[in-house]
Amino acid sequence: MNRYNRHIILSEIGQEGQDKLSKAKVLVIGAGGLGCPVLQYLAAAGVGTLGIIDFDIVSESNLQRQILYGTSSLGKNKAETAKARLEDLNNEISIIAYPEKLRHKNAISLFHKYDIIVDGTDNFITRYLVNDASIITGKPLVYAGIYKFEGQVSVFNYKGGPSYRCLFPNPPKEGAIPNCSEVGVLGVLPGIIGTLQANEVLKMILGIGEVLSGKVLYYNTLTNQTTILKINRSEAEIQRVKNSEPIFETLIAEDNCEVSVEEISIKEVLQKKDTQLIDVREKNENPKIESDKIVHIPLSELENRTTELNSEKEIIFFCQAGIKSKRAASIINNSFSIKEGAFEIKEYLKKR
Repeated sequence: MNRYNRHIILSEIGQEGQDKLSKAKVLVIGAGGLGCPVLQYLAAAGVGTLGIIDFDIVSESNLQRQILYGTSSLGKNKAETAKARLEDLNNEISIIAYPEKLRHKNAISLFHKYDIIVDGTDNFITRYLVNDASIITGKPLVYAGIYKFEGQVSVFNYKGGPSYRCLFPNPPKEGAIPNCSEVGVLGVLPGIIGTLQANEVLKMILGIGEVLSGKVLYYNTLTNQTTILKINRSEAEIQRVKNSEPIFETLIAEDNCEVSVEEISIKEVLQKKDTQLIDVREKNENPKIESDKIVHIPLSELENRTTELNSEKEIIFFCQAGIKSKRAASIINNSFSIKEGAFEIKEYLKKR
């Protein structure tokens, strides 16, 4: 009673509403910038069962916005670390960590165990996987996306409402839209947007308020402007996903983050004699690195500019976070991807 007193004294919630929260089961995909505030507020609110799936480990660059973690968390799995932190926040609920990657083969069975799915991912491949699995299992999906200083929130597959594919039928072309590891993000933004996601979850569980189904809420942190865009359900898109159900678990999504290439450190690169260092970031990405040792060829242009590669030297690619450079190295035979990102490379070059 004491823990949830501020809920129970609300006439719109009361003990009956708090009991609904304690019986609810919510799965959060990704314990990163969005997942952290979602998990904290749902745990504090007393949502009875929280599932967390994330295969990633905590890195220093996460600490600017992923507020569940500290320096003692570095190198540890995010799902397991989040679970330990949340159990300290609320030891009266069940928290289940899945330190693995969400794939077609495990999504359906996992989603069936929960009432509501929350998308805290940062890439389009997983986002479409989450949406499609939600349609097939009939689960409402709380979606969010962030970009630099702006964020968006919506609820899909809710009581016959539209899905993510009704808004965006197909993924964008590879590399067309960079993620926050490539262009940056204001640290507070995922906190704001993730809290809005948690709010949508609570409204659905409690049956109060107006759920963001059929609408996308856009928020700009620099201007404090909000915009709501209405979207309609596309029966064709919904049916297309449902038709894939018999083979869904056998599908394998191409994952740009898991390209198998040979990686090398910048220290090892600078010890070599005959190398050609290629920056495959887009021209608007920071930091700028001025060096006569570096050639700039955006990944989107690489296949049309192979004549600029020096076949007599070892070709070594780098980018902002290692994603594009791995893709580049998979395209060009006998090439390497630098392990470090652009910031680390710039700092290392300064010391040389």
